[in-house]
Amino acid sequence: MGHREQLLVAARTLLQERGYAHITARDLVAESGTNLHSIGYHFGSKAGLLNAAIGEVFEEWTEQLARIAMADPAASPIERGRITWVAMLDSLAEKRALLLSYVEALAQAERTPSLREQFAEQYRRCRERVAVLAAESLGGDVRPDDPRCTALAGFVIAVCDGLSVQWLLDPEGAPNGEQLAAGLAMMWSASAAVPGRTVPPGGQPVTDWT
Repeated sequence: MGHREQLLVAARTLLQERGYAHITARDLVAESGTNLHSIGYHFGSKAGLLNAAIGEVFEEWTEQLARIAMADPAASPIERGRITWVAMLDSLAEKRALLLSYVEALAQAERTPSLREQFAEQYRRCRERVAVLAAESLGGDVRPDDPRCTALAGFVIAVCDGLSVQWLLDPEGAPNGEQLAAGLAMMWSASAAVPGRTVPPGGQPVTDWT
């Protein structure tokens, strides 16, 4: 294992144990058995390393949720959304420390363009991955770059982000997967009842999305 991998492993351990705001560069060096130069060489800064570790964790989490969501080939897009949200809620307790670190990291990214771009790139990769899953869910000849897949990917990620924040602040009051799916179905049904609007945004008939 090279210094880059050692630093990422150390960063993930410390993020879980101490939280983003309480980790120093020397903590990372001590935990990884590397040196300060390696942090700058591979990640540019301590914050760059911590953000890369956070991104790595959430990419792995995305893949885990994707496997769960796509396990039933007969499930509808809404059902897959419900399955994903339930699975995410079930795993939030074990990831609470990392979620808090992520929130702390966002404040740093807002003030540092390079860190902001680092997170933006992670979101781009996540949207691309979820768009592939959306295309598979919609079936037929739908491609991941179809605007419907892009819209659906952005929506799913937005719900996951918002649900995570609500859970952090109020675990008991945050909506569950069934409530989210019911609210989504109700919104689309109500949209279909409005004169002149028979399809949800994106152009796909309601009956094909439920």
